[in-house]
Amino acid sequence: MHTVMDSPIGRLTLVGADGTLSGLYMTEQRYHPDTATFGDRDDSVLGVAVEQLTAYFAGELTEFTMPLAPRGTDFQHRVWAALREVPFGETVTYGELAECIGRPSAARAVGHANGHNPISVIVPCHRVVGSAGSLTGYGGGLPRKRFLLDHERASLTLV
Repeated sequence: MHTVMDSPIGRLTLVGADGTLSGLYMTEQRYHPDTATFGDRDDSVLGVAVEQLTAYFAGELTEFTMPLAPRGTDFQHRVWAALREVPFGETVTYGELAECIGRPSAARAVGHANGHNPISVIVPCHRVVGSAGSLTGYGGGLPRKRFLLDHERASLTLV
């Protein structure tokens, strides 16, 4: 099942499986799966995800608590779990994230796992920056990454 919602970064497609969120995709997103795999559209499902994303974009939520079920390798799951530990409004480099999962020489592999994150925004891959703090690749495009980082920094002053 899936639903679609509007957001400040464009339309978001939320995909659910067994009461959990398994995907969140932006329009024109790199590594976007075939929409035929999303199942039927049902706007009555994933209500918690829609509510939490709405609150996030309103600057009222800094931590998502919905159940997630991303599909990926063990390594990708380790990276995605580490991403969820990066505090709201802060950033981490690929190298720091590699260190965090105990693989200090795996910054490139961490970047690859980060790029294949199926639940963007909620699993905050936008919080990863280059070694000098520069904005680097983002599956949703650098303007969206910049928006999300600026949004979080601005929201910190409201919380």
